[in-house]
Amino acid sequence: MIWIANILVALVAALHAYFLVLEMFLWDKPLGLKTFRNTPDKAEITKVLAANQGLYNGFLTAGLVWGLLHGNPAFAFQIKAFFLLCVIVAGAYGAMTVSTRILMVQALPAAIALVALFLT
Repeated sequence: MIWIANILVALVAALHAYFLVLEMFLWDKPLGLKTFRNTPDKAEITKVLAANQGLYNGFLTAGLVWGLLHGNPAFAFQIKAFFLLCVIVAGAYGAMTVSTRILMVQALPAAIALVALFLT
């Protein structure tokens, strides 16, 4: 069962790596504009804020990868649980303040991974 949980954690990490790329490098490009339903003018004004947000997604990715690679299973569990909870909180806050889509795209995958992790 741990391998299923680890695959789900890796998928959440990959999602956040993708969010990093979207927010830091593609924010004002066609894919970023379409993804975030932005106009070029609004994207230009908010580009620095988006890059900062992308950096935080990178930290979440790094933490999840750290948990996946850590050699001590008990500590690895704690690392993964902590960073998955961070993702869930960030997703819930984003859903309340920006768009309910964020709950499905960010918080739900992390919640599923967290449940799988606790079932191991």
